[in-house]
Amino acid sequence: MAFNHLPAGAHDALGPLSFQPVTHSVPMAENHRSGRTRTDTASRPSPGTILDRLAGGQDRAARITHTEHLPPREGRHAVWPHEIREEVLAAVRERGIEHPWAHQARVAEHALDGESVVVATGTASGKSLAYLVPVLSALLDGAEAPNGRGATALYLAPTKALAADQHRAVKELAGPLGTKVRPAVYDGDTPVEEREWVRQYANYVLTNPDMLHRGVLPSHPRWSSFLRALRYVVIDECHTYRGVFGSHVAQVLRRLRRLCARYGSSPVFLLASATAAEPAEAARRLTGLPVIEVADDASPRGELVFALWEPPLTDLQGEKGAPVRRTATAETADLLTSLTLQGVRTVAFVRSRRGAELISVITQERLAEKDRSLAGRVAAYRGGYLPEERRALERALHSGELLGLAATTALELGVDVSGLDAVLICGYPGTRASLWQQAGRAGRTGQGALAVLVARDDPLDTFLVHHPEALFDRPVESTVLDPDNPYVLAPHLCAAAAELPLTDEDLALFGPATGDLMPQLEAAQLLRRRARAWHWTRRERAADLADIRGAGGRPVQVVEADTGRLLGTVDAGAAHTAVHEGAVHLHRGLTYLVRELDLETSVALVERADPPYTTVARDTTAISVLSTDTEIPWGDGRLCFGSVEVTNQVVSYLRRRLITGEVLGETKLDLPPRTLRTRAVWWTVTEDQLDAARITPEILGGSLHAAEHASIGMLPLFATCDRWDIGGVSVPLHPDTLLPTVFVYDGHPGGAGFAERAFHTAREWLRATREAIGSCECEAGCPSCIQSPKCGNGNEPLHKRGAVRLLGELLRGAPTEGDAAGAGDGDGAGAGDRSAATTAGDAGAEAEADAEGGAGDRSATTTAGEDGAETDPRTGPES
Repeated sequence: MAFNHLPAGAHDALGPLSFQPVTHSVPMAENHRSGRTRTDTASRPSPGTILDRLAGGQDRAARITHTEHLPPREGRHAVWPHEIREEVLAAVRERGIEHPWAHQARVAEHALDGESVVVATGTASGKSLAYLVPVLSALLDGAEAPNGRGATALYLAPTKALAADQHRAVKELAGPLGTKVRPAVYDGDTPVEEREWVRQYANYVLTNPDMLHRGVLPSHPRWSSFLRALRYVVIDECHTYRGVFGSHVAQVLRRLRRLCARYGSSPVFLLASATAAEPAEAARRLTGLPVIEVADDASPRGELVFALWEPPLTDLQGEKGAPVRRTATAETADLLTSLTLQGVRTVAFVRSRRGAELISVITQERLAEKDRSLAGRVAAYRGGYLPEERRALERALHSGELLGLAATTALELGVDVSGLDAVLICGYPGTRASLWQQAGRAGRTGQGALAVLVARDDPLDTFLVHHPEALFDRPVESTVLDPDNPYVLAPHLCAAAAELPLTDEDLALFGPATGDLMPQLEAAQLLRRRARAWHWTRRERAADLADIRGAGGRPVQVVEADTGRLLGTVDAGAAHTAVHEGAVHLHRGLTYLVRELDLETSVALVERADPPYTTVARDTTAISVLSTDTEIPWGDGRLCFGSVEVTNQVVSYLRRRLITGEVLGETKLDLPPRTLRTRAVWWTVTEDQLDAARITPEILGGSLHAAEHASIGMLPLFATCDRWDIGGVSVPLHPDTLLPTVFVYDGHPGGAGFAERAFHTAREWLRATREAIGSCECEAGCPSCIQSPKCGNGNEPLHKRGAVRLLGELLRGAPTEGDAAGAGDGDGAGAGDRSAATTAGDAGAEAEADAEGGAGDRSATTTAGEDGAETDPRTGPES
């Protein structure tokens, strides 16, 4: 028997590799006085007052487990470098900004000196202005060239929304400069008739890595004049380029640098990041160049009141009679309703698309009971909407027409929303960096802000709201990416060869793993060596081998069957669990049932319905060890890191009653299996260790199973991953290790560095896991410690006390401080002895490729789907 967890969509070893990251946004220049008209803030209540009103009544006040007060901070001014053109400085002063903050001036100095630089300061600290001033000055210099475009700049954003918002900001700032600065957005929404103008005349092009990868680089001859004059490359929100997505972007940037060199340019890279650990090192790995770090934030900051909020226990009982807390989704909807009634502008960040839709609908219903005019001032915002729908919501939020928004991380880095009064965070977002970025969305000029983290009923969230030091006393995480991942590198080598034949001199640019991959690409007849260079041999586009952000293939279109109307899209990797036949699908507050899923045409046909249930997919998983790279004794047991192959198949779905979460039935599905070759950390225990921990054969499976559930839930505290980035399997006797074994693996082909980070922080990680289980007040296990809401076998077997004893015995044999796999001494790069000549499928997009899957027993059946967003949260349990 095996107990396993698999992130939805993390399969298909022969599909294109991609990953959509968690993303964040920073406004252009909120550091002195914005030129944008704002509503009067003089009468706004303080964040403390807002929190007091929110917690009014004894019942709600008891839900606050901790309140952190971050005091306001004064700003430190400097002067712009004298090389900046006076016209640019005049335009900046016209925006009400007399003097830069010290970090802005430093960034401009490095940029003018031709040094790549990363500015890693807090939200709303004016990072955009720091790089825009030297860029605009260079563009004015270039405007004096005979062709009017002697200098160009390229801006890369992780999302279309951020690029569109920055385009508005640049046009406002550069307005006094006339036609000498010609910004233009070039992405998938740009009309075809405009694209030629952008190529020929724009000198500041705003795009995203996807368009650079698929549109610009393969067509570089048409961009030759732009690339030849390229002076600066701006990479906004660079901390979001992590994991597999970040590794892809790293190789896209290397391809850009190679083509620029061929055209005679050597652009300076200007990177902006939220506060992150080792930003210069992360930027170096992303760009392949030395990068100078500017991390001393000199901007002022208003007071921030940060509350940790734990929903109360309900009268309901979960599986095995476990106590059940009110869902974070329901609690967040209540809080958003209260804040909207107070007139407090609020964004509620939610981890799933379904959760965002539910919070919006519930809030609208409750507001309508109080004041119908307010119901229309709350909406949902998520990926999968049509472009015109997203733009309309962004404008409404920007103007203040909307008071409340329930948003996925698609808005975390979308538009300038720094004029908010409060932020609700529905469940820990996966990393401290993302938590602070979301909290930083609130804060009017000269005013404070309120942030509330609403805990979900799972081990990590429960741990955090009762251990605030883990959030407030620890630095943010380092960015993890691995450009040498062969599943990432191989397709980019093919794309580079298609752009220009690859020479021996080019190979060093792409990293040390390149030499080993070239023979494999030749053997696969993807590349052919002629004379001194490798050439692309196929007729199809090489760039199509790497889908850097999708879900391993073409997105599935969700179409209303009766009308043919396109409702939106679902990432291919999540289609098996999200839009299988019979699935309940929410869109813009309306409920649909999936009539048919056609994987060949990538279309899901849906029809309007209002079923009294929701659906949760189940899948089966098997895992095998391919190679062990590192093996360390932990007493008699072993801690290992290496490569594994995971085979997964969605086999059925459950129908759960909306109100209570009661299972109404199970329906079989016939979907093809998918495989994933990835990286994993695993640990084994011996019979002697089991005896010492008093683990009998009867409770062995439940003890391993419980430890696996909790360890998956706790890993995001130690690696820059989200729960949907990782999967797990526990087996009382694994055929490859011949011992009881627990696996935790990256949900991305070739690995993303998370499992390796877990290996290097194993003692801290498993110690926190043991503490999270042991400190929970439940008797036999609950969602706050060892139960998974998606467990395919009904969280059976689980043994809470056995898991605590087993982890305690394992930790007794852990290496001492400073030894390998001891306490955070690795960089999580995800290296290892791997090989690949083709790309593979991937998990996840926008924090919506769903969480770990479930755990299985005799049939190894698991459940997939977003962790906690599949049940109507008004009264029912998360599932």
